[in-house]
Amino acid sequence: MRRVVVTGMGAITPIGLSVNEFWKSVKEGKHGFAPITRFDVSEFSCKIGAEVKGFDPKNYMDAKQARRMEGFAQLAVAASKEALDDSGLDLTKEDPFNIGTCIGSGIGALACAEREVVRYNERGPRYVNPLFIPSMISNMAAGNVAIMYGLRGKSTNVVTACATGTNCIGDAFRAVQYGDTDMMVAGGTEYTITPVSLAGFTQLTAVSSVEDPDKCSLPFDKNRSGFIMGEGSGIVILEELEHAKKRGAHIYAEVAGYGCSSDAYHITSPIEDGSGAAKSMELAVKDAGLKLEDIKYINAHGTGTHHNDLFETRAIKKLFGDHAYDIKINSTKSMIGHLLGGAGAVEFITCVKTITDGYIHKTLGYTTPDEEMDLNYCKEPYEEEVEYALSNSLGFGGHNATLLVKKYRED
Repeated sequence: MRRVVVTGMGAITPIGLSVNEFWKSVKEGKHGFAPITRFDVSEFSCKIGAEVKGFDPKNYMDAKQARRMEGFAQLAVAASKEALDDSGLDLTKEDPFNIGTCIGSGIGALACAEREVVRYNERGPRYVNPLFIPSMISNMAAGNVAIMYGLRGKSTNVVTACATGTNCIGDAFRAVQYGDTDMMVAGGTEYTITPVSLAGFTQLTAVSSVEDPDKCSLPFDKNRSGFIMGEGSGIVILEELEHAKKRGAHIYAEVAGYGCSSDAYHITSPIEDGSGAAKSMELAVKDAGLKLEDIKYINAHGTGTHHNDLFETRAIKKLFGDHAYDIKINSTKSMIGHLLGGAGAVEFITCVKTITDGYIHKTLGYTTPDEEMDLNYCKEPYEEEVEYALSNSLGFGGHNATLLVKKYRED
């Protein structure tokens, strides 16, 4: 099997409109939480969101292209532009059939569906937008990126709720690893801070009703009360090692392992003993040819809900045993909220930056330990060399996905 490396990254997040801006904010301990501005939330118990701020699609595409895309696709195109520019790829010198796309969204364009239902009810079927269907379906992130940049290789997307971004990168990793293509543009995107979406998550009692932006998202803390909806996109360029070396690409890190499992238990709650997430991590570590003791850092799913954080902790203990207490665990959602289908991709980028910079960010807001949750959840940041990073994503429906990234070395 071929080695797969990361040669480009792009991110649009609530705390930065590029990878560098995002990572600078992470290291400064900033968060993106504020009162939702896009619609009236006076009747909602949850009033805080992690909106992308200052994003203008015309900085990444012309006005006509922007009008024909919904927000989730715009964010994916923008992050893909940064990733492709960062990779140094000269697309005019590459075989377009040798560059694929795998970019997913957990929900797609829910805002578009909301608008068109209102239009249908108020004006009738003849007034529904002709582009309604192709605008809202989740594969249009991958489709629009491929069209924008002329990428004619394998083009797919995965929809596994909050595990979407991780599964998309994992499937792209496999495509390059097994020789389907030499390069993949992969990741996740989401733009669903909308009235119906917020109402749905509120009715699930999944989101926090705390109105203090500094205390609303508290992964692993005893006072956690739910997640905060975020939005954004993370895109990476995955490339076969020899292809990358031949063109003199800068290599950030190597993707070494990928694991998946299903809880087969409940449509929203992880299985209580953590066995599903434990198996996903186990498979990723095994895929990379490593021992459990090699893992010293995990970027957790860490949503800030009672069940997720407790059961993910149980999963880590179940797999790693006593070694779990030697692992540093953090949650990027403590700063950017839950990007749903985009979460795993931005958190994968966090893992790459953790390895390249030797910096493990703190879990922002974590102060009060819970009784059963007694691991190291990074109350403070650490500056140390990180050889391997695990990134977990757990999605509604029982989907578990784990990626293992490692420091790139020639041998």
